[in-house]
Amino acid sequence: MKILQNSSIPIYKQIAEQLKSDILAGKIKEGEYLPSIRGLAQELRISVITTMKAYEELAAEGLVTAVQGKGFLVNAQDSELLKEQHMRRVEEALTEAIKASKIAGLSDKELRETLKTLQALMNE
Repeated sequence: MKILQNSSIPIYKQIAEQLKSDILAGKIKEGEYLPSIRGLAQELRISVITTMKAYEELAAEGLVTAVQGKGFLVNAQDSELLKEQHMRRVEEALTEAIKASKIAGLSDKELRETLKTLQALMNE
C-alpha cells in the first residue's frame, strides 16, 4: 500500500480508497479479514487512530464489518452494487480525461481514437 504524505487527500482516505479498490477488484475477497489495525499502522508508520478511521469509513459504506476481537471482515458484495460502483469510477475517470483533452486541444474524434487505442492495448 502506498501512502502519499504530501497529498491533499487525508491519509485515512488514501487507505480507505486503496482497500476499497482491492475489495471491489476482488483482490481482497468476501470472508477475508483486512490487515490488523495495529499491523497496518505499524507497516505504514502512521497512527492507529488514522487506520481505524479508514476502516470505519469502509464499514460505513457496508464493505466490511467489525468482528469483536478479530478485526474487520470483508462483506459479500452485491453484484449490482459492485457494477454501479465501478461505473461511477469509470465516469469519474472519463470526466477527468475529457477535461484534460480539452486543455490539450484534442478534438472529440482524437479523444475517441485514443480511447480505442488504449482499449486495444488492454485487450492484448
